Amino acid sequence: MQRFCLTLDLKDDPDLIKEYEAWHAPGKGWPEVRQNDLATGVLDLQIYRFGTRMVMILETDDNFSFEKKAAMDAGNPHVQRWEELMWNYQQAVPGAKPGQKWVLMEQIFQFEK
Repeated sequence: MQRFCLTLDLKDDPDLIKEYEAWHAPGKGWPEVRQNDLATGVLDLQIYRFGTRMVMILETDDNFSFEKKAAMDAGNPHVQRWEELMWNYQQAVPGAKPGQKWVLMEQIFQFEK
C-alpha cells in the first residue's frame, strides 16, 4: 500500500465553501468518479479542510501511479465534468504549476517503528 498527501485551496467565499462541502457530503459524490478512482488503484480517499486550505490523503495499491490516474481521468467524461464543476470552488495553492490543482506534499516526518 502507498499513501500520498496532496493540498489545494478553496476560494475564500463562505457560500462557495458551503456548496463545495455539500457536493462532498455522504451520498452526494458521483459514483462514476468513485469507480474511476477505484479502477486507478485508489483504496481510500479523505479530504480535510482548515479555512480555505484542504489536504487530501490517498491510500492506494502498490501499482498506483499518478500518470496512470491522469490518463484514466482524462479518458473519463464524468471525471472531466466533475473536475470542471469543482474548479468553480477551488484555486491553486501558491507555488503550484500552471493548470495544476492538487499538489503532492513532501513527507518530512514519520514515527520511527
